[in-house]
Amino acid sequence: MNKNNNQQGNRLAGETSPYLLQHAFNPVNWYPWGEEALEKAKTEDIPIMLSIGYSACHWCHVMAHESFENEEIAALMNQYFVNIKIDREERPDLDDIYMNAVTTMTGSGGWPMTVFLTPELKPFYGGTYFPPKDQYGRPGFPQILKAVSQFYHQRRSEAEMQGDKLVERLVELNGFTLQTKTLDIELLDRASDGISASYDDLNGGFGTSPKFPPSMTLSFLLRDNHRTGRKSSLDIVVNSLKKMAKGGIYDHLGGGFHRYSVDEKWLIPHFEKMLYDNALLLRTYTEAFQATGEPLFRNTVTETGFYIIREMLKPNGGFYATQDADSEGEEGKFYVWTPGEIQAILGEERSTLFTQYYGVDDVGNFEHGASVLHQKVELEALADSHNLDPEELWSILGEDRCKLLNHREKRIKPGRDEKIMTDWNGLMIGSLARASRIFAEPLFLDSAVDSINFILKELYKDGRMLHVYKDGRAKFNGYLDDYVFTISALLDLYEATFDLNWFLHAVNLMDRTLEQFWDSKKNGFFYTSNDHEKLIVRPKTPYDNAIPSGNAIAIHNLLRLATFTGKHEYREKAELGLSLFSDYMATAPGGFGQLLSGLDWFLDTPVEIAIIGSLEDPRTQAMLKFIDHTFLPNKVLAVQDISKPESNISDYIPLLANKKAIGGVPTTYVCKDFVCQNPVTTVEELARLLKKS
Repeated sequence: MNKNNNQQGNRLAGETSPYLLQHAFNPVNWYPWGEEALEKAKTEDIPIMLSIGYSACHWCHVMAHESFENEEIAALMNQYFVNIKIDREERPDLDDIYMNAVTTMTGSGGWPMTVFLTPELKPFYGGTYFPPKDQYGRPGFPQILKAVSQFYHQRRSEAEMQGDKLVERLVELNGFTLQTKTLDIELLDRASDGISASYDDLNGGFGTSPKFPPSMTLSFLLRDNHRTGRKSSLDIVVNSLKKMAKGGIYDHLGGGFHRYSVDEKWLIPHFEKMLYDNALLLRTYTEAFQATGEPLFRNTVTETGFYIIREMLKPNGGFYATQDADSEGEEGKFYVWTPGEIQAILGEERSTLFTQYYGVDDVGNFEHGASVLHQKVELEALADSHNLDPEELWSILGEDRCKLLNHREKRIKPGRDEKIMTDWNGLMIGSLARASRIFAEPLFLDSAVDSINFILKELYKDGRMLHVYKDGRAKFNGYLDDYVFTISALLDLYEATFDLNWFLHAVNLMDRTLEQFWDSKKNGFFYTSNDHEKLIVRPKTPYDNAIPSGNAIAIHNLLRLATFTGKHEYREKAELGLSLFSDYMATAPGGFGQLLSGLDWFLDTPVEIAIIGSLEDPRTQAMLKFIDHTFLPNKVLAVQDISKPESNISDYIPLLANKKAIGGVPTTYVCKDFVCQNPVTTVEELARLLKKS
């Protein structure tokens, strides 16, 4: 029975999270995480059923329809448990803790996640998706509910013991010990070899299915190629990025990437679109363009950037979180096509070209005979077979993509989660700021500036970051990621605009981060601040998940700031953090791409570039353009705009101290460890200096 007579709504009705609001009228007596629910569990000695998911999660919707909207199942939940629903994007701290518990218990994890807790919040049983009845080799959810309740009340000591053991294991997982191993080049070389061993040389990427975009790993391999000249590292990056950009994981009409591919060929995506994936891929494709000049990478960045601005930018700044996988109750329905639909829009001749290029046929590669668009053939081969010039064919396909996109806009769109999340916004702001300079797209920079201004206005209060904004309300103590991703974005904005205010904000936030998150006893950064709600464990995570490790980004920020300012304290903290996690980088390099990139910076002697000249002078811009189109991963760039003199700028950026424009001509200084080579005034001279760096 799948009725829902809960017309008044449950306790989720007052929340702002779209995911929680999706469950506000379930017959389940849901609580948000908070004192009321936790106190009820303690007072009445009732176990907690914790359900964690997010709004764009397909299987979360499935379990909601099958179980949480079912009055009979809801009655069992209400009878036996205090039921708490959590949006993992609002509470990543809780998600991290209890996901580790579930993976420890079952060997795997995912969402929706279901965890059963004692009133003291200790997990004693859990899993992911449970069907409404016995199927797929899994017990049905009603059976689980009855068995867990019976186990808790009749075998209480075992439940408590299981909870205590799991908490001990969670403490161990977050208990890193400072290593004595030397931080050296050998560690980077071993990491590169280890990553390469799992490379899929046929399809790009790593491993088999499902395949997730490996942004941080590819960025490390770009640095490995830059450091060593190792061609194999660059080949992995180029092939993987091309395969993804040509595959179905990329939206060939609207731009942007879906979450992951269910197959090893990047053909059939899981259709949700996440802000963070697109932010990370924007950055990786931008770096790969700098390293190779590949036109496909430029196109991918510009199309993805304009998709983000068109679909995910809130008016006046701030980027939304996700777009759903489902529309009209079906996964992918918004995105897929049949030959007949395409022919009705383009006509027979044009549709033939389009369907051949994008792999649409009568059989289909998806459900119900529909197809996910992907580049099936090479442009030159198709052009030759139709006696067309490749440029002419590309122009025709571009016109037809626009026609289909306009038609697609009339379909019912997937839902959009309009939370503004500080950490994910930091990733996107930084990526757009970088891309704005390299691809000369002022709209990218305008969107980044509007969004950082929104974050600083609405999510930065009394010197503290908050995590999420929705419906006029900013909530939740900022996590490590909120601080360090914002700092990184501010430094990117400085290097895109040379507005000192962004740099000063970054320094201030870095100092606050050290105060609130640094572990003064064992080093590294905790995920939660000193004054955060007390949980069963205080997480400390060095490894990349869907987004980079907060510890890794913090270390990168410290190294960038140390290079800008010469402050040894920043570099010393970065070294302690790298040393703490060095064993993990060596043994599981595929999970530590961002941290390995930080180690690459630490072991290098970064390039310090200072330009003294007017930003309005074409000669200054010519030098900046050359720098922008050169892949120098370990560098800082500062400009003193002599048309708008700031007398004290060198107090904050010592790299600019005691430097002048020779003969009034824009002048560039290339330095290492604040020791500079002879200044240059032409792009040709600059090119020679950077080639030596």
